[in-house]
Amino acid sequence: MVAPKKYPDELRERATRMAIEARQDPAASHGAIKRIADQLGVHPEALRTWVRQAEIDGGHRPGVRTDEAARITELERENRELRRANAILKSASAFFAAEIDRPHR
Repeated sequence: MVAPKKYPDELRERATRMAIEARQDPAASHGAIKRIADQLGVHPEALRTWVRQAEIDGGHRPGVRTDEAARITELERENRELRRANAILKSASAFFAAEIDRPHR
């Protein structure tokens, strides 16, 4: 289960956009994330994480993009389900093989 979001998406987008724009200005770049986070009532580390992910998604920083991470998560979930189904089928196969080998009266 996914935890509920603490901050609305609109606030996240606005704060991220403001921080990225502020970091582009050399005069205002120092402490921009903390300053903007304080102004908007957001934890600075949360804003820093959002900015980092936006830079990754935009191709300005190396890392796993959001859509790729979602795809990986989905594939891992599917892999777990298939492994579970495979284990069930193996145990059922062993059970029925034992039933066939058992002598009948």
